[in-house]
Amino acid sequence: MLSSFNEWLWQHRFWLPPNVTWAELEDRDGRVYPHPQDMLAALPLALVLLAMRLAFERFIGLPLSRWLGVRDQTRRQAKPNATLEKHFLTEGHRPKEPQLSLLAARCGLTLRQTQRWFRRRRKQDRPQLTKKFCEASSLPIHSWRFLFYLSSFVGGLSVLYHESWLWAPVMCWENYPNQTLKPSLYWWYLLELAFYLSLLIRLPFDVKRKDFKEQVIHHFVVVILMTFSYSANLLRIGSLVLLLHDSADYLLEACKMVNYTQYQHVCDALFLIFSLVFFYTRLVLFPTQILYTTYYESLGNRGPFFGYYFCNGLLMLLQLLHVFWSCLILRMLCSFIKKGQMEKDIRSDVEESDSSEEEEEAGAQEPLQLKNGAARGPRPAPTDGLRSRVAGRLTRHTTAT
Repeated sequence: MLSSFNEWLWQHRFWLPPNVTWAELEDRDGRVYPHPQDMLAALPLALVLLAMRLAFERFIGLPLSRWLGVRDQTRRQAKPNATLEKHFLTEGHRPKEPQLSLLAARCGLTLRQTQRWFRRRRKQDRPQLTKKFCEASSLPIHSWRFLFYLSSFVGGLSVLYHESWLWAPVMCWENYPNQTLKPSLYWWYLLELAFYLSLLIRLPFDVKRKDFKEQVIHHFVVVILMTFSYSANLLRIGSLVLLLHDSADYLLEACKMVNYTQYQHVCDALFLIFSLVFFYTRLVLFPTQILYTTYYESLGNRGPFFGYYFCNGLLMLLQLLHVFWSCLILRMLCSFIKKGQMEKDIRSDVEESDSSEEEEEAGAQEPLQLKNGAARGPRPAPTDGLRSRVAGRLTRHTTAT
């Protein structure tokens, strides 16, 4: 049954242009072509990259984060409470006020104490700054992802620099699909696919942000596109897509990493550079060069086929994700222009400050009654200064895009 499905799936009429068969892409006379089974090597390579990443985070990333002054906030632990813990794990992390009142009565606590318990319990599950930093740290300042993306970008540029299709994407379709496979292009492609597979494997364990679903979609689309483009010998256009993405990704990781340190001006400058590169590559070059050539110039004298629609559909999905992330970056840029400094990552969950608990406790104090009937409470604090200090603390302890 599996053999029949495999034979049906890889029919040449699905993946290759009309009147072209897989037999034409068999190795012969010293000419080597890509074959779908070659991509299986990416699976063990992905596991190797995962092992390298774990060792890197433990022995390099964590000590480096300490050296650069990244410190975890001291978190007050929630007192053990079986009833509240069961509700937290099964019913939800943020119960409504009626549920809080019911739980408070059941546990013999006040409403405020119950609210405080859930707040501290939520904070316990949030990753500390050093964990976030270890996702983006390397010797001496670089991050794991920064190191890979930068190496991949430089390596890809060296592989493609002398190729005609880098400067004229229409050359991607010259003599297609009878284009031989170069060893350097194969290894670069294989390493990129293995890296994205490792990202997919690690996604459930990494820091989850508000665009988690979009990240999952993006990684799946990239893996499918790379596998399809290699199998259908669309390596030329696939290599351009990879290089275009890597050109901005390493700047993003550098910006993330510096944001965890005290070098705010460096972070601001890196974010502005990243934004310019991202907008130019994803909103200008990608649609005008990549999408245009795959939609119009790829056909040549041939008619459309399933692989043509499949490839363009996935590329359009990538472009929609580019637009989504561009909107997030624009929001941060507008905030930067108004306030003069980078704010927190709009994709991240803000750390709930313990100062809010202190304010609630202060507000809950009963006023003292004077002889003339006036109420006297604690002297009010200068709220503007408090807000500015809290805002500054949040800015320093949250992650950049």
